[in-house]
Amino acid sequence: MRRMVGRPGAGLQPIRGHSNIQGMGTVGVTPTLKKAIFERLESHYDVKLPTAKGYDTLECLDAADAGTMRFAFCLGGNLYGASPDATYAKRAMEKIDTVVYMNTSLNTGHAWGTGSEETVILPVLARDEEPEPSTQESMFSYIRLSDGGQPRHVGPRAEVEIIADIARRVLGDGGPVNWREMAHTSTIRKAIGAIVPGMEAITEIDTTKKEFSIPGRALDTPAFPTSDGLAHLFVHDLPEPPEGLQLMTIRSEGQFNTVVYEEEDLYRNQTRRDIVLMHPDDIARFGLTAGGTCRITSSAGEMRGQIVAAFDQIRPGCVAMYYPESNVLVPKAADPLSRTPAYKSIAVTVAPDVAFVQFGRPKPALVAAGTPRDKMNQCG
Repeated sequence: MRRMVGRPGAGLQPIRGHSNIQGMGTVGVTPTLKKAIFERLESHYDVKLPTAKGYDTLECLDAADAGTMRFAFCLGGNLYGASPDATYAKRAMEKIDTVVYMNTSLNTGHAWGTGSEETVILPVLARDEEPEPSTQESMFSYIRLSDGGQPRHVGPRAEVEIIADIARRVLGDGGPVNWREMAHTSTIRKAIGAIVPGMEAITEIDTTKKEFSIPGRALDTPAFPTSDGLAHLFVHDLPEPPEGLQLMTIRSEGQFNTVVYEEEDLYRNQTRRDIVLMHPDDIARFGLTAGGTCRITSSAGEMRGQIVAAFDQIRPGCVAMYYPESNVLVPKAADPLSRTPAYKSIAVTVAPDVAFVQFGRPKPALVAAGTPRDKMNQCG
């Protein structure tokens, strides 16, 4: 590990992705609930938790497609947009009788991931609009208080308030959880501090206003949280790449998820998203033209009228397209262990699409990597 463990002022720190996803994992929203959290939940509320296996994302869609899921309640996000094989995801969700969304912003799921009989969209407050303080976890595993702010619109409620209200209406008062109190974020933080190991300090963060680092995340001593105190390293064999062209789906700079993102991609100097990034050698090899339109096909689907964008920083044999638009090309087959679809390794064919006519679309700015921003308007 580059000799970073055991040296004063050095160490290893996992830099993780989206703060919301990281924070959810911290409080136990993982494929299998950690034993310590499971046991503390049972003892804290004096309940017996179920141990039956639930559905992962793809299993939810499979159940919907099979007609065995009648109701879906989506807490944020964009299940349709985030799932592979967009054609299949749309078909599966349309078989659910009722789909309910809680979201801060409209997204493609509200248009395409709809229920067969009814779709309900409940607008909720974003974190910086919350009436009560909430917390966030940084990519360096620091817990910080977020004070919220003024709402943009009249009507939306806090997400936890809606969930607690529904729970109270369904389960009533007097059970092991006081749902009236759970409508307040301070109550939730007290429960987290009592149940999740290492999160005790979150109980008092309302008054201390002091951020804290989650214990055990930074490894700065030559001891590891394993049975023998040693680090165990594993080497995995990579699968063979598909024959022909290999598609990887990517996010643009400024794209946090499948809900909030911009057309422009500062990372790659691109100004639109309906493009296929290809090495110039591949453009010539497959008879394509930079700036022209192409047809790209996989085992899952096809996209037409996509713009060919020359990008010399991509490796020959590979092409890249923006996610979630390109999910129509992503097969829903998943790795058996992680249950992750092959968003980064999709066999595709690319051919000219001269019959496709773009009505009302401006000519794309095809900018070479590294072009200064003030010269972008000079590039065609």
